[in-house]
Amino acid sequence: MMKQTDNSGALAVASDAPRPATAFRLFTFFGSKTVRSWCYQLLLAALLIGFSYWLYSNVVANLRAQRIATGFGFLQQSAHFAIGETLIDYTPRDSYTRALAVGLLNTLYVTGCGILLATVLGFMVGIGRVSKNWLLMKICVGYVELLRNVPVILQVIFWAVVIRNLPSPRQAIVLPGMGFLTNRGLTFTVPAAHSGWMWTVLALLVACVLSMLLSRVARRWREYHGKQVPTGRLRWALVIALPLLVWVLTGAPHELNRPVLRGFNFQGGVTISPEFTALLLGIALYSSAFIAEIVRAGIQSVPKGQLEAARALSFSPWHVMRHVIIPQAMRVMVPPLASQYVSLAKNSSIAVVVGYPELANISNTLMNQTGQALEAIAIMMVVYLIISGTTSLLMNLFNRYVAIKER
Repeated sequence: MMKQTDNSGALAVASDAPRPATAFRLFTFFGSKTVRSWCYQLLLAALLIGFSYWLYSNVVANLRAQRIATGFGFLQQSAHFAIGETLIDYTPRDSYTRALAVGLLNTLYVTGCGILLATVLGFMVGIGRVSKNWLLMKICVGYVELLRNVPVILQVIFWAVVIRNLPSPRQAIVLPGMGFLTNRGLTFTVPAAHSGWMWTVLALLVACVLSMLLSRVARRWREYHGKQVPTGRLRWALVIALPLLVWVLTGAPHELNRPVLRGFNFQGGVTISPEFTALLLGIALYSSAFIAEIVRAGIQSVPKGQLEAARALSFSPWHVMRHVIIPQAMRVMVPPLASQYVSLAKNSSIAVVVGYPELANISNTLMNQTGQALEAIAIMMVVYLIISGTTSLLMNLFNRYVAIKER
């Protein structure tokens, strides 16, 4: 220590201890792992933003050089093309927006039907894969190996060729109690239009929801109080009685709209087009093979001690599968099932090869007419992203519902 005297005569104490330099403080700051992590992320984000801006500017400049306007204003223009299958009213005078809405609804329709069919077939084949019946097990193995190893687009084309080579309507294949199978598709009888049928279907949906709630309440009661509440008969009575009561109260409609051959085609009833049938069979059968393997893996993941305990309690094979195996296997099956459902939704874009008017097919027609390729592709990307995200969200919620919670 050394003493120094200032101008006022006061003594000042100066320390010889070194002070940290600015460079050392900066080194200490950037030496932090957290700071480095944030710097890397900010640098990556800046690079991505710069690359995206460069790509966008380049695309816009090229489009302007070709005198192609950018933006989504064309969506309000008339489409000027017809669509063969629609779930809502549509004419060529409608806008491109409505045409895309028709394609979106067709995509959701074939995706929903495909998920339902693939799930049913997948569970049946998956259970057959672990069957003790040698013949049934080998048939299911052949089903999985054949459909899983053939590209989905080839399966769609195969079914389209098969359907196109069916007999014409005059030589239709009669399906007793169902309808007629021809190269124009499957035509079958449906109930005649009546408001009573709509209310009956709505009552059936309400009854199914009430039945599930009743089952959940009974399960919670059993978990907390240890007492079994027999709700099976009550639930079946609810599902049957409520729609039947609504059907009677709305006039008990019973008229049927039957298909009749007139000229070169059938009139009346409902016809499922060859394009829709080929696409549905192709994507559903392909996905069902993967779902079957998921179901098989889930079943085999259940400990054998659980099965032995259930048999010791004199459970029937059906009750073992329904109350012991499936509930425990679902927590293994649901995550990969979500991936298969998302893949099935994206595979619906293969419809362009058979001419089914779903979103990708209509978007291609839109691009050819307007030249707005960038906008059309962006719309498709956003729509498929929303469909995939919604499917994943619903499956995650279902996964939480079926998860076995430890208490």
